Amino acid sequence: MQKRISNIVFTRNRPLQLEAYLESLYRHFPRELIQTYIIYKVELFAQEYAQVFKTFPDCVVTEEADFHSDFMRILDQVNTKYILFGIDDVVLFDPVGFEVIDRTFAEQGENVFGFTLRFSPESLKDSGDLITECTVAGEPVYRLNWKNGQTPHTRYPFELCCTFYATDLVRTIICRSMNPSPVARCLFKPGSALIKASAKVGRKRSVLKRFGYFFSPNTLESWPCRWCWNHSEQLPGYTYFQKICATAIQVNRVNTSTKNAYYGTDEHTVEALNDKYRQGYRLDIDYVAESSPTEPGCGPEHFRLMKRSRL
Repeated sequence: MQKRISNIVFTRNRPLQLEAYLESLYRHFPRELIQTYIIYKVELFAQEYAQVFKTFPDCVVTEEADFHSDFMRILDQVNTKYILFGIDDVVLFDPVGFEVIDRTFAEQGENVFGFTLRFSPESLKDSGDLITECTVAGEPVYRLNWKNGQTPHTRYPFELCCTFYATDLVRTIICRSMNPSPVARCLFKPGSALIKASAKVGRKRSVLKRFGYFFSPNTLESWPCRWCWNHSEQLPGYTYFQKICATAIQVNRVNTSTKNAYYGTDEHTVEALNDKYRQGYRLDIDYVAESSPTEPGCGPEHFRLMKRSRL
């Protein structure tokens, strides 16, 4: 069967959580439709990551060298209709039928910015956003205008956790958010002599930002998102959704640039969880579903490990 979805995942120091993300993804979406690409930041736990990659051998793994170039090479390889980004602490716990997603894009056409798994009418009832309902494949689907979003979540169009995008739209956003000059792209790309020089005087981040060259998953998300806000008239206006199906369970910190509201205790550090992974413990995905997360991000109350008798 032809692949329909390119799943691009970012991971660093979280083999246990990455395995949970992949297992939950394939539980709720047809595996034969998905080609997964992983950008793996090599730092800790190489042996455990090797075990994850052995468990999911169809994944194409890139060991991060220069994040911008690594990502652009993957984007050039993508030949599917849709892109779904993934982060290693996300867990999917309920399905939305792929037919519903596919037909939403087909029937709603140029209105669709993305189809997200992180909203529901119930979760947004007090947001102040105007939510409208339509019927797709015999099921209710909802939408809101992200350009008029009333909360930080609903006015944040380009996010890397739980949203399906048309591949062509992703390419358009990435391309247009970068400096169009071929000379500038050569001179100011990450790793160039000018960028190395700017790093010595503490200006690397500002220079990369000015020319649209992201250097981490955070900047890949935030800088194009800012471009979307500033050029919203060029983009589709609606985020579509059906129900909350995925959440980021934020129990440890590898993200050093963005403040996070949730963290666990010493038992949830990346080192402690890696020890548990080596002992045969895995995230209890069924418990996540039973505990029914109601927000795009949640904390340790939804995080429970179980030991598998056979691996």
